[in-house]
Amino acid sequence: MNAFRIDGQRAVVTGGGSGLGLGIAKVFVEAGAEVIIIGRNEANLQKAQQQLGKKCSYRVFDVTKIEDIPALAEEIGAVNILVNCAGIHLKKWALDVTDNEFLSVLNVHVMSVFALSREFAKFMIERGKGSIILISSMTAVMGMEQVVAYTTAKSAILGLQRSLVAELSPKGVRINTIAPGWIDTPMFHKATDNDPQRKANILRRIPMKTFGQPEDIGYAALYLSSPAGSYVDGVFLPVDAGASEAF
Repeated sequence: MNAFRIDGQRAVVTGGGSGLGLGIAKVFVEAGAEVIIIGRNEANLQKAQQQLGKKCSYRVFDVTKIEDIPALAEEIGAVNILVNCAGIHLKKWALDVTDNEFLSVLNVHVMSVFALSREFAKFMIERGKGSIILISSMTAVMGMEQVVAYTTAKSAILGLQRSLVAELSPKGVRINTIAPGWIDTPMFHKATDNDPQRKANILRRIPMKTFGQPEDIGYAALYLSSPAGSYVDGVFLPVDAGASEAF
């Protein structure tokens, strides 16, 4: 099973201090990579680093500081894998969402993803090889209440992927997108713990009748980034226990 090993590779995972990002970072470390996790909360990052061990380091950075992303990439240097996993959630009816709130979600989920992908891709192109993972959502394929900004941002990821595949794949950089279903993370709990009816409705439409774990997304990211996925490019991969296929 060496095709799933990424020994000696360097990976950056944004939002790696908790939730999906931490699950991805954990799987990457177990598969042999050196992982740099990025996030705003240093306490979370320190806790994650202690959990992941000596192959993990961290950078405290706010991905909405778009103008500082080129300097961050220059500081970190060349990496083999970039996973754009940083995210925020806004649960609010569309008519109540302000312009600034809408933009804040787009800044995290779209603007920073483009800027980070652009800067780290430059190093990958020099080497003639690299893997960039984008994180979308089930909201990109189905309408849901009270997540208008999030849905818009996660749908935009698909357009971003298409253009990046057209431009970067001929230069050896693969771009793939994972669309997580409902995964047991702090963000998921924030959205559902005080809304038991919403949680029940979600569970009812999942054919496997269970919520996922962060490592489930990690294994998908590992496949797409490892030699096992070397001929996989431009895919939109739901990891959702069948939710996008059932009603």
